[in-house]
Amino acid sequence: MNIEFVNPFLVSIMNVLATMAKTEAKPDKPFLKIEKSAKGDVTGIIGLTGDKAIGSLAITFTEPAILHIVSQMLGENAQKIDDSVADCVGEITNMVSGGAKKIFSEKGYKFDMAIPSTIIGKNHSIIHKTSGRVICIPFKIVAGSFFVEVCFEE
Repeated sequence: MNIEFVNPFLVSIMNVLATMAKTEAKPDKPFLKIEKSAKGDVTGIIGLTGDKAIGSLAITFTEPAILHIVSQMLGENAQKIDDSVADCVGEITNMVSGGAKKIFSEKGYKFDMAIPSTIIGKNHSIIHKTSGRVICIPFKIVAGSFFVEVCFEE
């Protein structure tokens, strides 16, 4: 997978969280993810299709991380992963992919985005719909961790 397909998502997630949740996210060392199991408790996933590549983005949050982010975004204390938290995960996923889509456009790539889906539960699976390798980038915030998974095939 071309590294050009990873960086726009990293830039976008850091921007979305800084702007919408006043939260600084620090990336850690990326790795190739082999297993399907999520590393978090709630995941937003979205597909992207273009004339040069197809792929998907998944953002999976640990419970402490997403509760902090949602609390910051909504200005109220989120206590548990519920429907409103799931809606926020879907919206974060949409905003991140939209921000990445803008960066891709500047590099000559055009993508259409699907509607994001949200998966809740410990040990759930993330299934990317392409045969490309899955690059996983761990992030740390003040309240915990989350993971960005990018999977593209050209």
